[in-house]
Amino acid sequence: MAEFWLISAPGEKTCQQTWDKMMLATSRTNNLSTNNKFNIPDLKVGTLDVLVGLSDELAKLDTFVESVVKKVAQYMADVLEDSRDKVQENLLANGVDLVTYITRFQWDMAKYPIKQSLKNLSEIISKQATQIDNDLKARASAYNNLKGNLQNLERKNAGSLLTRSLADIVKKEDFVLDSEYLITMLVVVPKTGYTDWQKTYETLAEMVVPRSTKLLFEDNDSGLFSVTLFRKAVDDFKHKARENKFTVRDFQYNEEEMKADKEEMTRLSTDKKKQFGPLVRWLKVNFSEAFIAWIHIKALRVFVESVLRYGLPVNFQAMLLQPNKKNMKKLREVLYDLYKHLDSSAAIIDASMDIPGLNLSQQEYYPYVYYKIDCNLLDFKV
Repeated sequence: MAEFWLISAPGEKTCQQTWDKMMLATSRTNNLSTNNKFNIPDLKVGTLDVLVGLSDELAKLDTFVESVVKKVAQYMADVLEDSRDKVQENLLANGVDLVTYITRFQWDMAKYPIKQSLKNLSEIISKQATQIDNDLKARASAYNNLKGNLQNLERKNAGSLLTRSLADIVKKEDFVLDSEYLITMLVVVPKTGYTDWQKTYETLAEMVVPRSTKLLFEDNDSGLFSVTLFRKAVDDFKHKARENKFTVRDFQYNEEEMKADKEEMTRLSTDKKKQFGPLVRWLKVNFSEAFIAWIHIKALRVFVESVLRYGLPVNFQAMLLQPNKKNMKKLREVLYDLYKHLDSSAAIIDASMDIPGLNLSQQEYYPYVYYKIDCNLLDFKV
């Protein structure tokens, strides 16, 4: 996915001239970036004090909403676990891919009425993002619990014979049931020890029923054998079996319990399937909402920052640049040359320098208004 630079510069005689000049410097002659005008409507300016306060608030809100966008995107990837190649096609804004949405950005008048003050607009977005964040936590928690319980049961029904559930392996006829004296035990024997088992099992305790062993199931490493003996010999049998590297599994045949386990597995599996569709739909809708809100915050930030820097009346051109990856450094230099006259102090301020009293170490500062929009929202490559 792409990275964009959202910048603004003051209108010269007209905003169109500002645009033409930037186009000439960056794309017409040297292919440094692909550019689009970024349309910001005539928003209510308010007072200077409000703008200064809002500048800080919007910076925090930007970070918060970006985190919500990323969380929803990442959770979409987690939910679509087996088809991660489908993630990107579900991450749309207003029904189009993210690059298309950003490059053709139009302010949503219905959601964010421009008659409202800038402060109100930022509050509308903040409430909306907080709601999505809270809903995501609740939905993710419910779905993850379900998934976790199902995985635990699946794990119990898989794995080696030493640990896995035996409910789906054994049958009623494998056991002597309801006997006062006799009991059937299940023993895991390594494949390399089959011969030893057949030779020795009758002598592991005094009261083992001769020829009572039977191989019930095998996996790659071992086999599950049944053996019948007198109840009073159980402890002795277990002890001797352990000495001979045979593992006695603690298992009592209980039809009710086994049936309940199978029903629980079916119920969880059905519930997961039922929740999957609505959850993916919710994630798609709310990813779109959060992403749209995030780009509107970028627009608000450009507006506020441009008014603070370039003054009134409002006269600036917002521009969206998609840098050519190989030429990013060159693009920075060209933009600097184009706009250095706007702010002489920017010449000495490097983002990596820590100047006392100037909180610039966390953000890049240029003579023009600049915000980055990074559409790489997932921490894996699809």
